[in-house]
Amino acid sequence: MHTVLAAAAAPQSSVVQALLPFVVMLVIFYFLLIRPQQKQQKERQQFLASLHKGDKIVTVGGIYGEIVQIKDDILTLRIADRVEIRLARAGVARRVNEKEKE
Repeated sequence: MHTVLAAAAAPQSSVVQALLPFVVMLVIFYFLLIRPQQKQQKERQQFLASLHKGDKIVTVGGIYGEIVQIKDDILTLRIADRVEIRLARAGVARRVNEKEKE
């Protein structure tokens, strides 16, 4: 009877030992890749949600301008006197200050 229990326990422990490296790798990938990416994505969404009329920004394409209107996910951006373009909110790279624009 004792040998039957020992024989049944041996395959379970070898399965656990075989799966342990994969579990460890998944945990490492989560903390090194997935979690930081989720944090960065959340910060980006907060930044895009915080844009307001009058903010000076740079687009992903490198165009400097000032937000003159926001409607849903479409921004109207003034890039020169009497020159305005429409831009998807996701196309904003970052805010700029006046010194950087000049």
